[in-house]
Amino acid sequence: MSRFKLSTPARQDLREIRDYIAQDNIPAARNFLAKLTQAFRSIAAMPGKGHARKDLTDLPVRFWPVGSYLIVHDPEKRPLEILRVLHGARDVEAILENQ
Repeated sequence: MSRFKLSTPARQDLREIRDYIAQDNIPAARNFLAKLTQAFRSIAAMPGKGHARKDLTDLPVRFWPVGSYLIVHDPEKRPLEILRVLHGARDVEAILENQ
């Protein structure tokens, strides 16, 4: 089984995503978190998955989209570290600048 860990900010991101979606639909919130977890496992199995976004950050991270969200991960860490899970409409560049 491929391993990953969530950073503290990523855990907070997931709580916020869950709470936001659950306002309208609790089962949809659960399903989306399951979809994100499946993506985390898939990325951990192939850490090079995703793409660099030099337009957003100089950090050595990769991005993987799930719906309207971007999973930001560090492909060099073992276990793979999920740094953030951010909605694409947010100011991703500014958020990552403060990492």
